Amino acid sequence: MIHILFGATASGSLKHTLRKMGLDKKDTVISFWDIFSVGPIYKLNEEIGVKSRLKWMEKCMSDEFDEIPDYLKEFKRSLDQINSVADEEHVTIWTSDNAHEQVGLRFAVYLLKDKNMDITVINTTKEYEKRFPVKNVKYTLLHSGEMIPEKFQHIYEHGAGNLLTDHDRTGLKKEWLSLAETRETLRIWQNGKIFSVSEDYFDEFIIDKVKKLHGKGNARKFINSARVIGEVIGHLDQYVGDTFLEYRIRKLIEAGVFETKGRLEAMRFYSIRLKC
Repeated sequence: MIHILFGATASGSLKHTLRKMGLDKKDTVISFWDIFSVGPIYKLNEEIGVKSRLKWMEKCMSDEFDEIPDYLKEFKRSLDQINSVADEEHVTIWTSDNAHEQVGLRFAVYLLKDKNMDITVINTTKEYEKRFPVKNVKYTLLHSGEMIPEKFQHIYEHGAGNLLTDHDRTGLKKEWLSLAETRETLRIWQNGKIFSVSEDYFDEFIIDKVKKLHGKGNARKFINSARVIGEVIGHLDQYVGDTFLEYRIRKLIEAGVFETKGRLEAMRFYSIRLKC
């Protein structure tokens, strides 16, 4: 089995699961570590699109841990792994109900378009809801990285997933080609579909969370930006990652919405508050 996942946490959990099951020598894990709900995906299946995405990341995203220089190398490595998958292999693509993994699903199916193979898709959001219900609590898995290895194992062992028909694959390939013509740098998942939206789509949501953290009264204290981002992530029903949210906070600082205290080199080093 060859597994394709989108995100370092999810792929790490599955690798741990496969080792535990004694399948790490038989099964292969291919992963993309960046987040496809943010940044340009215009012509990402071509060299020009990959370079354009890298330039956007270098310009807009903070890189506290110096990971962006490795982006091109890692991205191409994942592409090479997919291209080297032989015909007649069985591929399982793990996805969930968010724009990041749904874009990834369509991208992966497109990359496998010339392969004669079976492709199974496992939707972790739906499988989690079906297999691990919690009484009196409505919990929705936002992305596959939220799932612990033991639950990956349960889903894998019980043969979850849907085998894609030729019609399914054709539809997903067409959807990818449509997405690869879009110029927006932010995507959301809504009513079972991917929508491209303007980059400032979540700005009002961020501002609202800062207002609530300020509380009532006129004394607006500075709030660490990492705390603000945590608050936003905790209430957001989309998966865009903390780095993108910090990018939007920086844009709001530039626009004069927030004032700052501290060093802007990384989110944990500075605090913000709404200007009076």
